[in-house]
Amino acid sequence: MAWSLKQWRRNRTLARNRLDDELWNDTVERFSFTRNLEHDERERLREIVTLFLEDKDFSAAGGLELTDEMRLDVAIQACILILNLDLESYASWAEIIVYPDEFVAGHTWTDEFGVVHHDQDARAGEAWLQGPVVLSWADVARSGEDDGVNVVIHEFAHKLDMLNGDANGFPPLHKGMDREIWRQAFEAAYTDFCTRVDAGEYTDIDPYASESPGEFFAVLSEAFFEIPDAVQTSYPAVYAQLRQFYRQDPLARVDARVH
Repeated sequence: MAWSLKQWRRNRTLARNRLDDELWNDTVERFSFTRNLEHDERERLREIVTLFLEDKDFSAAGGLELTDEMRLDVAIQACILILNLDLESYASWAEIIVYPDEFVAGHTWTDEFGVVHHDQDARAGEAWLQGPVVLSWADVARSGEDDGVNVVIHEFAHKLDMLNGDANGFPPLHKGMDREIWRQAFEAAYTDFCTRVDAGEYTDIDPYASESPGEFFAVLSEAFFEIPDAVQTSYPAVYAQLRQFYRQDPLARVDARVH
């Protein structure tokens, strides 16, 4: 086998940055989507998380003091999305900024008439194109309740969506995936979901998914990992596409654990 500098660096990083076993096991058990992993999947996730923590710069804002436990918490949730993909999916940016609670994000935009608007909204998370991921620790800490709301998965799903431009709900698909099948599945589901939300109907899936196709993809990704039965029941065609995209089947893991 030919010598590989990339593989040598990977092996050296893994050898130099071994995660504490107790901390690792405690954190993995906190989330259903990692608790249900097979042993080999846990070991692969552990390697990806180790490399992720070495690659990304964590910054605290608003007086927050970041701990190793907090960094690991974020990293595990971020890396579950790429368990069967590639760490290169997160290679085009470097920083994760964590606030103690919701933060105010200012955005300037120009409408179709040339009028410039400036908005200031309190947010739990934000992902910038070619820039950092920004998170509220209060919201990160509430993850793991299996309610389909997970700010880390949401923002990192946006990052995957942004690999081919703005977050529009149409990320770059893998070889063998059909763009038209993806489009049909998501457009039909998004139209139906917006109709249900507008009618005031209760949904297991966070109503925020109706904001835009990009938010629909991110919210459905949250639900795919946390409450996969809800996605499969409401939108089986979307579940099938997410299963292909993430190369994972969370519902099968749940069924295997139950039986």
